[in-house]
Amino acid sequence: MIQHLRLAKFLRTCSRNSSLHLGMQLHAAVVELGFSFDTIICNDLIDMYGKCGRIDYAYELFDRMPERNVVSWTALMWGLLNQDRVEESLGLFGKMGWSDVRPNEYTLSTVLKACGLVGIAENGLQVQGLCVKTGYEWFTVVSNALIDMYAKCGMIGEAGLVCDGVAGKELITWNTIIAAYSGLDGGCEKALVYFKEMQSEGEVPDEFTFTSLLKACSGAAAIQEGTQIHAALITRGFAVLDHKIILYALLDLYVKCGYLCKARKLFDHIGRKNLASWTTLVLGYAQEGYLSEAMGLFRQLRESGIEISDGFLLSGLIGVFSDFAFVEQGKQMHAYAIKDPSGLHLPVANSILDMYLKSGLVEEAERYFSRMPTRNVVTYSTMITGYGKHGLGKGAIHLFEKMGQENLRPDQVSYLAVLSACSHSGLIEECQEYLSRLRADRWVKPKLEHYACMVDLLGRAGHLKEAKSVIDNMPMKPDAGTWQTLLSSCKVHGDVEMAEEVGNILLKLDDDNPVNYVIMSNIYANAGRWKEREKVREAVKSKGLRKVGGQSWVEIDKEVHFFYGGDNTHALTDEIHEMLKQMERRLKEELGYTFDVSFALHDIEEESKMENLRVHSERLAIGLALVSGGMEDDGKVIRVFKNLRICGDCHEFIKGLSKVLRKEFLVRDATRFHKFEDGLCSCRDYW
Repeated sequence: MIQHLRLAKFLRTCSRNSSLHLGMQLHAAVVELGFSFDTIICNDLIDMYGKCGRIDYAYELFDRMPERNVVSWTALMWGLLNQDRVEESLGLFGKMGWSDVRPNEYTLSTVLKACGLVGIAENGLQVQGLCVKTGYEWFTVVSNALIDMYAKCGMIGEAGLVCDGVAGKELITWNTIIAAYSGLDGGCEKALVYFKEMQSEGEVPDEFTFTSLLKACSGAAAIQEGTQIHAALITRGFAVLDHKIILYALLDLYVKCGYLCKARKLFDHIGRKNLASWTTLVLGYAQEGYLSEAMGLFRQLRESGIEISDGFLLSGLIGVFSDFAFVEQGKQMHAYAIKDPSGLHLPVANSILDMYLKSGLVEEAERYFSRMPTRNVVTYSTMITGYGKHGLGKGAIHLFEKMGQENLRPDQVSYLAVLSACSHSGLIEECQEYLSRLRADRWVKPKLEHYACMVDLLGRAGHLKEAKSVIDNMPMKPDAGTWQTLLSSCKVHGDVEMAEEVGNILLKLDDDNPVNYVIMSNIYANAGRWKEREKVREAVKSKGLRKVGGQSWVEIDKEVHFFYGGDNTHALTDEIHEMLKQMERRLKEELGYTFDVSFALHDIEEESKMENLRVHSERLAIGLALVSGGMEDDGKVIRVFKNLRICGDCHEFIKGLSKVLRKEFLVRDATRFHKFEDGLCSCRDYW
């Protein structure tokens, strides 16, 4: 009996410490001492193997057990969850239902956790029904699991109701609901409300409470509340530098709120810096645009001797270069990734693939994709999205089907990628087919973004009534972005009547977004309805709204040059303007090009309208590229990137340039890539 107790105790210690080698030695002792079929010992072995990552051994033990109890089933289910084998864990619970063993509170909490990870609320609701029938609903461990499950399934209101119904909440319950809101967009205020309630009921917060609160403040960029929590930690006597989990949450708060000086000061006070702290600071500087400082910190990290083991930092840095389409820097990180062990990680490989696609290097991306030893759903989704942005709808569809042939189940992102690709390429029937497949897919729940692709496609094709019908019949409430998509289509096709109907709905939902007013103003201007247009412009002035300015950038000799609309700060401004005027004359003489002044400001003189178009940010960037050697017939592609959608006149201008200069231009705007060659664009004037 004493040996039995000792073995059980030692095995549980191995489980807590993930000591696989010692656990296997104890397993050998179990066999030698004749405890191989002892239920309690076998349960401890299953638990140990599950927590040590050897679920295959745990399964083998489970299958050999002559008698299983509720602990046996629960331990194996939990082990499967630890290995991210969520569906198998749920499947095992289904098998348990056919046995004589009834679940307990720990079984049910494990199943609820699995339901949350799958993200399908219907499964969780069925389990909650079982909890009610068996009387376990208000056990603390089950209540906490219900809160977590509802939060992960996007049903935060239901999570709050469960929490509010728990009498005499324990610390872990408060932490669960605060953590649920901290991971939710816009959940910061509610997380703080629960924190105040918690204190009013006399519960003392711990480091997990404060960590969740800081996470909520980080997500909401709530620097004032975050600094108050920092102050509270100090006044409560928390040794912040000794609590690494809080320290890193504070570092993340200051970085995400753009307080890099405070973040750096906190970072410098960390004694033994780990990879997580380096990663937070490096990416913080990079995302704020301080790329030289970010690369300097990255070099310091490499010199510190800390192994870059998880690939998160590399993929994050490459992601920043992808967003800005900094080709040279991205290639440098690719070269480093080849040499570093973490560069073999699939997330890093996916980031490299994304970088090539976002930089407009489709052929390089295809070569890299074909050589990848392993691919997952993210890999395919990245490639499908890239094809879609380049107007390669058929190629995107081919990849989506190939993904299925490789037994990779599409997720919400995959469906969004292929639907968006169909939208960019004008493939109406294909888009309808994939939307139908998504509706029928029991593993994936359609979201608003999926329906928005159909709205965009139908609207741009001129099927405005059908597009509105999609919105009216969606299973969810349309947001402002969906209505704005339809309003943009009304502008393209000059349907003022529908535009007024849609515009009224949109302005009720989102009356502080200047873009909505700009679209309506342009619709009225194009229709010659100047009085209505003036009313819209007066509304914008009275609200003090300002539209986000256009910004474009171009990389020349490894240096990135940024331009805003009307920018005259560049050292070569005079040369740029002269070059653009020369190009305009050539286009007029050879192609009959004239400015389309409908894309200029409406309340200025005709000549000023032409000047206004000349200083659009994408034209200035192209002008610099031409001044800086771009006129040479060297086969080099001129690549320009813009934060907003390219205007119609600039689109025609660049098409003309590609013809008269016999040069290829690649422009990435907010929605897609435009490859200009021999007077044509890859978007086929559909954007």
